[in-house]
Amino acid sequence: MDKEELKSKILQAQQNSDIALLYVLEQNAHEVLDEKTLQSYYTNILDLALQRLTDTLENHIKMDMNEVQDFATLRALYEYAIEHYSAGEISDACALFEVLSGLSNDEKFSKALRLHTIASKEKISLDDFIANIADIETTQKCGTFYISEFTKKAQKLLDNSKDNGKSK
Repeated sequence: MDKEELKSKILQAQQNSDIALLYVLEQNAHEVLDEKTLQSYYTNILDLALQRLTDTLENHIKMDMNEVQDFATLRALYEYAIEHYSAGEISDACALFEVLSGLSNDEKFSKALRLHTIASKEKISLDDFIANIADIETTQKCGTFYISEFTKKAQKLLDNSKDNGKSK
């Protein structure tokens, strides 16, 4: 796909608020676009995802992981939260994880994001979260876009969180 054809498809996807198509075009974007344009590309995905988040919250509905645009939106918002976590903006990441945990009708996703929320509330760094709580190898085998599998230490974190909640 040449640069002009790609730009045309990206523009059409943006006009249609089609986050899923933007993710489909992602590999081509990496091959064709310069770094500055690529940054704008991801910013646009995030802007569209934030708009869908706003619409979802205003309408008091949950996103359906089986619906392609909802799936793509959840992925974009999760990546945004992980960016915050990675940058050490743990409280921002925590707030995003908390919102995301209640945003989807997918129980596995919600449960995983609750664990992300607890870890970030406990000020566990992303590196420590990945090294000690996340089971990256099993997550990769599952093929999820989010950290979905966890070590036994995760259960201890959950248990401690529940204990803390009871004593308040």
